[in-house]
Amino acid sequence: MYRNTRFAEIMEGLPRASFEKIVKQNKADKYSKGFGSWNQLISMIFAQISGSRSLRELEAGFNSQSTHHYHLGMSKIKRSTLADANSNRSCDVFEKACQLLLQQAHRRERKEIKDLLYLIDSTPISLKGLGYDDWTKSNSNYRTQGLKIHMMVSADTQTPVHAEITAPNVNDITAGKRIALEKGACYVFDKGYNDYNWWYQIHQADAFFVGRFKKNAGIEPIKSLEIPISAEKVILSDAVVTFKNKRPGGKRINNYYGTKLRRIVVDRPEKKTPLILVTNDFSRSAEDVAERYKSRWGIELFFKWLKQNLKIKQFLGRSKNAVKLQIYTAIITYLLVQAYQTRKEVKTTLRLCLAALKSSLFQRPDVERAVKRRQEEHEKYLDQQRVLAI
Repeated sequence: MYRNTRFAEIMEGLPRASFEKIVKQNKADKYSKGFGSWNQLISMIFAQISGSRSLRELEAGFNSQSTHHYHLGMSKIKRSTLADANSNRSCDVFEKACQLLLQQAHRRERKEIKDLLYLIDSTPISLKGLGYDDWTKSNSNYRTQGLKIHMMVSADTQTPVHAEITAPNVNDITAGKRIALEKGACYVFDKGYNDYNWWYQIHQADAFFVGRFKKNAGIEPIKSLEIPISAEKVILSDAVVTFKNKRPGGKRINNYYGTKLRRIVVDRPEKKTPLILVTNDFSRSAEDVAERYKSRWGIELFFKWLKQNLKIKQFLGRSKNAVKLQIYTAIITYLLVQAYQTRKEVKTTLRLCLAALKSSLFQRPDVERAVKRRQEEHEKYLDQQRVLAI
């Protein structure tokens, strides 16, 4: 009787039928010649979990487990075939598979968490040198040459629920506006998302936000709010404000003009200047709002984790398609391993769970448990025999 390997258990989070439906819709395997998108996906997920640093290393590591390939719908891979697929086969299938998993994660978050708190930010991926310069130089900015990953992550579970890859010269707010807003949710972001009309869209969607005012924001106070004695050392001021001008700069209309906002000034002992927050949430205390903004550090830690534990800094191909495909695979892998950890009730951290999978990806847990149970029964029998002998 066949027993699933851990790799097969991980892939339960993305059933092959669901993936093949995406492949069929995109006609991605029209010229695949035996090495289809599923084979490509399995190969790239193996590369992420195993930490393969090259196609040669990926080929050797995966092919050494040939007895387990059949039940993954695989056969031995050739690095040249995989390299061609990554370079020439559109990454659209991987992007849509990633979006499918993100949507599933989003639905779980909405179902399981009542007070939804989302963190929004982006991180650059630097790509320079032979092969990269051909397509990265034209879209670079003063900080980055390469790509930029825009993400929205649940603050409670560190689960990504939205992702987009763009050129680095695409502003954060441009990508932010493409996020579907959700009633009752709270969105936390930094000054890169400073767009008054987008803030108003969040407000109109019956959602909340916590961001930062720029120094030159044209606002006027309406009234000061009382600060509890216990918060006086942290909260310097808490006030209701409105925008001064309907047309800041004289051109575009500020839709938030005439609607009240809340301005909270938070002391930062380690900085020369305080933190000036803005929110449309009048129900929470100023300290709670400040804590919500402080939780934004969680998405920085998420990006750090992603870059340290998965392969989005060193790439197996240098074309734009190959790089984007590998980044989408990293996000897919994160979501699959996180779902595996939840299903199997693995008590360790996600990093340790991933480390354990790296060395036991093709082992069969059911067989291991059966062997362990037989060993325990045998030891119990020997103990009973020793007692009888006495």
